[in-house]
Amino acid sequence: MIWAIQSTGIAAHFQTECRLNRQQSMASGGSSGPSLLLSSSDMAPVHETNAAGASPFLFTCDHYGRLLPQKLGQLGLPEHELLRHIAYDIGIAGVAEQLSGLVDAHLVAQRYSRLVIDCNRPPEAASSIPRLSEATIIPGNEALAIEAIALRRREIFDPYHQRIDAIIDQRLAQRRPTVLVSLHSFTPVYAGVARPWHIGTLYHRDRTLPPLLLRALRAEGDLVVGDNEPYAVSDTTDYTIPVHGEARGLINTGIEIRQDLIADPSGQQQWAERLARILADVEAQLRAERLI
Repeated sequence: MIWAIQSTGIAAHFQTECRLNRQQSMASGGSSGPSLLLSSSDMAPVHETNAAGASPFLFTCDHYGRLLPQKLGQLGLPEHELLRHIAYDIGIAGVAEQLSGLVDAHLVAQRYSRLVIDCNRPPEAASSIPRLSEATIIPGNEALAIEAIALRRREIFDPYHQRIDAIIDQRLAQRRPTVLVSLHSFTPVYAGVARPWHIGTLYHRDRTLPPLLLRALRAEGDLVVGDNEPYAVSDTTDYTIPVHGEARGLINTGIEIRQDLIADPSGQQQWAERLARILADVEAQLRAERLI
């Protein structure tokens, strides 16, 4: 309970800080000045699909995009590095978009590369703005001033999480069932070691949704399913699930799909259709057990 109160307080602070920043930006006409990271020609950080969706599922996608603010150039990296997993979750955008439509669920996604700021890391974590990602040095992230770090958080991280908070606030005020599912993808090989899983369910404190989802995925018969593999959720390495799921008392899980399975539109469609069918069954079980 103490942890939940602390996390909720942090989230509220982020909301206030971000709201003030956006109001200041609007008052200046949205133009880029010395104190702004995103210019009027940069896209807004938050992307949404199917905001009126009727499903209890709320999808988030922290590593949906690989955009870079124009002021940052390419962070000192060649283009081929920006096409790798270090920049974004390959293939997950296509899955998320189609899954949102198939399930009739609201999707909230983040357009900017995790190399600018990782929206699924606590801001105080060293990996929030990585200077080294896997074996790649990120020149544009070295020796950043405190003000530069604050700008990235205020203009990219905060608006995204403020929007998720606002959506959850509205849904809870309307007494709408809300099940948070954070969508990600992972590399088939890491540090030279092949990863056998096709898909994994990631969780920490929730013991409601992950077992149902694991059982449904394993029932498919043709999948190697990870139970907190290839990653596990924690308060120190993750942000979306701990803050928006656990601290708010929502049923929640993360889903990781191996990137080689969703690298093209055909694979993205197949996995979106498979997950839509599985999540429909999971929703029916949650309703049958009066959990939503």
